[in-house]
Amino acid sequence: MGSSLEKYISYLKTERNYSKHTLSNYARDIKFLISFLSDRKPDRSAAREYLLALEKKRYSRRSIARKLSSSRSFYRFLMREKLALQNPFENLLTPKLPKKLPNFLYPEELISLLNTPDQKSPKGIRDQAILEVIYGTGLRVAEIVRMNINDIDFDEGEIKVLGKGSKERIVLFGSHAKKALHHYIGEGRPKLISRQKSSALFINHRGSRLTARSVERAIIQHTKKAGIAKKVTPHTLRHSFATHLLSGGADLRMVQELLGHVSLSTTQVYTHITKERLKEVYDSAHPRASR
Repeated sequence: MGSSLEKYISYLKTERNYSKHTLSNYARDIKFLISFLSDRKPDRSAAREYLLALEKKRYSRRSIARKLSSSRSFYRFLMREKLALQNPFENLLTPKLPKKLPNFLYPEELISLLNTPDQKSPKGIRDQAILEVIYGTGLRVAEIVRMNINDIDFDEGEIKVLGKGSKERIVLFGSHAKKALHHYIGEGRPKLISRQKSSALFINHRGSRLTARSVERAIIQHTKKAGIAKKVTPHTLRHSFATHLLSGGADLRMVQELLGHVSLSTTQVYTHITKERLKEVYDSAHPRASR
């Protein structure tokens, strides 16, 4: 089974183009499964025993669902390679996951946050550019810190992005992000770059590429300064981008493309948010809405 696992991970890497993080999770899950099945016949009975074993170890429902999904995918690969006759996990029911709506900011909260960075300091100029770009494009924090200056096309208002699984896509940005980027590249970045040469767009005070953790810390700092009580992360701005687009009437598939989601179902979670917001507005504004 060890050699089968190596072939499977190689398949996920080369044919499915999975990220290193995803490959690591799959490898860990399948190693755990192989260890469990070492003295068992890999049939439906063993699959049910595996599910019970995961529940006894008190894994979260989300973790159990992921491990079962990994197992199901692994056996599909084995069957394709004619290394297994059946998939014992194919119709095994997975735990129902609670719907977790992404956290987002309302427009007035975002305006407050975007106006917080000090525009007289290089770091503040940089931070405002980061905030404007994340909210204006919906990029993931990993995509933000990987950006290089030559990825930006100011004439077209586009940014070339290397997303999950090394998949390249083009995202759009508007006038506010454009203004903030021009200000940062023209005035903020030259004061941070020092004598070093770097192609990285967003850099720290030493002239090195900014890390995801540094971006997260900066956003937390500006959130507190803006007086926003919510927990705000780079992903909160990404969620806000998607929510506000859909609230404004954007097409779901267009938002899917901009976010870089493989599956439309991943994007559909934002429609629940906009419905909840509509209910809140209706209940608070309509004289006959009280129930």
